[in-house]
Amino acid sequence: MHRTPQKLLPLLFVAAFALVASAFLLKPDESEAQRGGLRARIYLTQARIPAGLTEQGLIRFARGHSARSLREVTGRPIPEREWKAEMVTSFNRPVGDLEFQVLFYDLEDGPRRFLGPPLATFVNNRDERTFVQHIRLRRPQFKPNRHMEMVVTVHRQEIGSTRFEIVGERIHNTGEVNFTNDGTD
Repeated sequence: MHRTPQKLLPLLFVAAFALVASAFLLKPDESEAQRGGLRARIYLTQARIPAGLTEQGLIRFARGHSARSLREVTGRPIPEREWKAEMVTSFNRPVGDLEFQVLFYDLEDGPRRFLGPPLATFVNNRDERTFVQHIRLRRPQFKPNRHMEMVVTVHRQEIGSTRFEIVGERIHNTGEVNFTNDGTD
């Protein structure tokens, strides 16, 4: 039988205490650990959402009426047109924060290009998991007939995304050039 020398016992005790203390001090932040598994599903719809739906009913409606192509609102001159939709964001658990960000990226012409500024969505109730947000994509920041990606972030971490296309009429130029000099003789 091997005996530990009496002089090493206090040293072993201090080392064991330091090891246990460091385990508590280096424990990851609770909210960071929770956020690691946070995910979001995003649905865009241009259909009118019925009033009085339950949370599950809202998600079913959004999934069933999800739009992969957003059509622009007509009735105004082309440069003033915009795309309107309802965004339904469903998280797998409560967000645990007061807001989340929605970022828009243009996917045409190579790598995705950020179209800022981000859309901030504020959370009224920290226990809610599903949110409806009205969005308006306005010209000239958003251009017609482009593939887009919408990304939801919480604390700058991407937790969900969806891809869609914005469809609309381009501005038509006549191709005519007028070189007359009216009013100067």
